[in-house]
Amino acid sequence: MTDLTPPSNGPGKPGVTGGLGVPGGAGSLGVPGGAGSLGVPGGAGGLGVPGGAGSLGVPGGAGGLGVPGVPAQPITLRVGEHGVSATGSLFDRIGGAPTFDRLVRRFYEGVQHDEVIWPMYPADDLEGAIWRLSAFLQQYWGGPGTYSEQRGHPRLRMRHNPFRITSEARERWLHHMREAVESLELAPLDEAELWAYLDRTAHAMTNTFD
Repeated sequence: MTDLTPPSNGPGKPGVTGGLGVPGGAGSLGVPGGAGSLGVPGGAGGLGVPGGAGSLGVPGGAGGLGVPGVPAQPITLRVGEHGVSATGSLFDRIGGAPTFDRLVRRFYEGVQHDEVIWPMYPADDLEGAIWRLSAFLQQYWGGPGTYSEQRGHPRLRMRHNPFRITSEARERWLHHMREAVESLELAPLDEAELWAYLDRTAHAMTNTFD
C-alpha cells in the first residue's frame, strides 16, 4: 500500500495548510478550489475525484486531510504497491459484464423511441450495436480486451465523425444514458466515476455547432 504524509495541521486559519472550513486555506474542508478540499472536483486533495492531488482512492495522489490538534499521520490510499487499485477495477466492483450489458440494453430501450438520435443507429443491427458499446465500456473499465481484439483501436472521434452530433443530440444521448446508469443502483462513488466519464465523452463527441 502507498502511504502519503499530509501537511501540517493548522486550526482552520486562512492560508494555513490543513485548515478546516476556511475558503482559500490549503486543506480546507468542502471549499471549492481549496487545496485538499473534500469532494470538490478540481480541488487538490479532493475525495474520490479522479486526478485530484491527494484524493482518496486515486492512484498517485499527493497530500491529505488536515485535522486540527492531531499530528500528521500517513494516509493509506486505495492503491497497491504497483499502482493498481486495492479495491479492484470498476468493472469488477460493479458486477462485470452482466452489469454493463444491463446498462447498454436499458440505454437502447430509450434510444429506440428518440426521434433525434435513433436515426443514427443501425436499426437492422441493434444487437451488434449493443455488443459494441457494452464490449467497449467493459474494456475501458478493466474488463476483457475483446473489443480491441475484434475491432482494433476504439478511435471514438473517427467512428463518430460521419454523424451530425449536435448539442441537442448529445443531450438526448446523455438523458437516456443517465436513466440507464441510475437503473443500476450503483454505490454513489462508483456511479459518480462512471457518469463523469460518460458525460465527458459525450461532450467530446459533439462535432456540429449551429
